Amino acid sequence: MLHAVGFAREDFKKSQVGIASTWSMVTPCNMHIDGLARQAEAGVNSVGGKGVIFGTITISDGISMGTEGMKYSLVSREVIADSIETVMGCEQFDGLVAIGGCDKNMPGCLMAMARLDRPAVFVYGGTILPGCITGILAEKRLNRERAALLGDKPLDIVSCFEAVGKHAAGALDERELALIEENAIPGAGSCGGMYTANTMASAIEALGMSLPNSSAQNAVSKEKAADARAAGVAVVELIKRGIRPSDILSRESFENAIAMVIALGGSTNAVLHLLAMAHSANVKLELDDFTKIGKKIPVLADLKPSGRFLMSELVAIGGQTPLMKMMLDEGLLNGKCMTVTGKTLAENLKRVKAYPKGQEIIRPTSNPIKKDSHLVVLYGNLAPTGAVAKISGKEGTHFEGKAIVFENEADALKAILDGHVKKGHVIVIRHEGPVGGPGMREMLSPTSAVMGKGLGKDVALITDGRFSGGSHGFVVGHITPEAALGGPLAVVKNGDPIKIDAVKHTLTLDLPKAEIEKRLAKWKAPVSRYTRGVLSKYAKTVACASKGAVTD
Repeated sequence: MLHAVGFAREDFKKSQVGIASTWSMVTPCNMHIDGLARQAEAGVNSVGGKGVIFGTITISDGISMGTEGMKYSLVSREVIADSIETVMGCEQFDGLVAIGGCDKNMPGCLMAMARLDRPAVFVYGGTILPGCITGILAEKRLNRERAALLGDKPLDIVSCFEAVGKHAAGALDERELALIEENAIPGAGSCGGMYTANTMASAIEALGMSLPNSSAQNAVSKEKAADARAAGVAVVELIKRGIRPSDILSRESFENAIAMVIALGGSTNAVLHLLAMAHSANVKLELDDFTKIGKKIPVLADLKPSGRFLMSELVAIGGQTPLMKMMLDEGLLNGKCMTVTGKTLAENLKRVKAYPKGQEIIRPTSNPIKKDSHLVVLYGNLAPTGAVAKISGKEGTHFEGKAIVFENEADALKAILDGHVKKGHVIVIRHEGPVGGPGMREMLSPTSAVMGKGLGKDVALITDGRFSGGSHGFVVGHITPEAALGGPLAVVKNGDPIKIDAVKHTLTLDLPKAEIEKRLAKWKAPVSRYTRGVLSKYAKTVACASKGAVTD
């Protein structure tokens, strides 16, 4: 059987390395990964190993956003982890290179690596280049005023979602909306801001599980092809030296990952995924650790969605390693942690040059965008076991308003676009948690609609679901216990006063305790309409969001 798939007699004496490819044509994030897998295979083979490529799934968060399909997104993380573990365990490969592009690929690959504990290297598929419509504006005969509105900024996936809100508000017409849709995504690569894919790739590099700057390379570039090939070489060396993920994934390395996520202004999904990855690695990590680390780590990167720049612009000035070197020098990272290079983090960063003078993307620690973390863990009578807010500082640190309640994301989105959501509202979207969804959908559509409608500073949104890395505004997700399990979110009514305090870390339903208890006593669990298949299975096995929504 192995001769039939290309093994020669001498290959049976070599270390066999599984190369997990998330290649797929369902999303631009992964459309090029088959080529990167072949590069990794060539790297393995060039140093005396035998590479064997196998496939696993990916789904597209961006395409499924705002639909029932999004319920499968977080589920796919578990499927990816389980499938890689299954193939590696069955075929008994000696090592693993895993290549991921879209959001759930990264944590899924790392969870499998941690469970298997065989020498492994992760390769990020890379970031997409920005879209642009300036060059075709003349063709479309738009007037100068409209051309300036549409053509003065680079475009990405969030430009499309926010354009829907602008169209609903009358700021864009149908033709202009179509122009943005047609030109925002120019080719291969993951969504271009510090959204979930770039966030998790950066966290994994800080963990030590990918090669230096793997997280900060354009998908279509000679550097990314070289990174994949080098990963193949590196994993064979790890096999020879007996260096496994358990030698790399430590409490200290997870603290480094959290520090990088904060410094880069990364996605709230990092909380969910790092908790799950630590669980797979048998490393104790809790929700409150993000608060403890967040007190000493500033936000330094002016990256989208709340900032000005795209990931490709960070790549152009040197990527992530100069930031890591700066943080290491200032005592904000632990340099003693082992990495997949076979060297410590400090050794990897020893010769890294500083960013060019005059760049505006990464701030010095003396002049941060925010002096502490933008990821704020909240507690209170609406979130007894925790919630996660993304507070950049631009939207303020406090919000008080009246609840406008929706039982699902679709109803909330329609109300926002139709103008029923007004200044002073706290949008409550419930029954979107891991069990209640099931699947814990991301809320990029409603948060982008809020921004597009110009309500970013005037309303808040809270949910037991989660957010895309592209979401920004005054948003709170991961509320636990979730509504479907009888959490207090289940009994909020229209007009109820809600207070969010990011300084005191509280999320409060401003009603007497007796009234809340009275409502909860009458509450009945909703009946799920998913009784078979993967969503039903997921709902029966998944842990709460504050535990990483793991299923093992």
